[in-house]
Amino acid sequence: MSQQRLLGDESRTVKALSLTQPWATLIAVSAKQYETRSWGTQYRGPLAIHASKGFPRYAIQACLTQPFSRVLYEAGIRYPAQLPLGCIVAVCELESCVRTEFASRIISDQEKAFGDYTPGRWAWVLKHVRKLDTPVPARGSLGLWDWDPVTQECG
Repeated sequence: MSQQRLLGDESRTVKALSLTQPWATLIAVSAKQYETRSWGTQYRGPLAIHASKGFPRYAIQACLTQPFSRVLYEAGIRYPAQLPLGCIVAVCELESCVRTEFASRIISDQEKAFGDYTPGRWAWVLKHVRKLDTPVPARGSLGLWDWDPVTQECG
């Protein structure tokens, strides 16, 4: 199946969001359903989840703490070095953006551990997550960016 058909999008490009690992993989394995950001967006629709190329020490250390290590282990990831970097790992639908003050009242403790629910932030509600069988190499970008699954370019 082509990447374009996998995304289920008629247009050539799809919006994408870069996240540091392990957060990108937590979304891909459906353990994280909200992505918290300091900013909201009016965009709704298909969204590619990109695992950033960088893997800072704090993120590696998070992989070794609970509930991260348990969820990653259940997903077949035994070591942080197994997490893919610099690639699209999943596609989903961005359903809505809600204030963290609202989201934090309705989510699980595990979900809270995977995000920053400080008041004044935004929780991006992700639905219909599909993990890619094979991650697709891609250069990421800050903010919400356009990714072309055919040419694998971002712009």
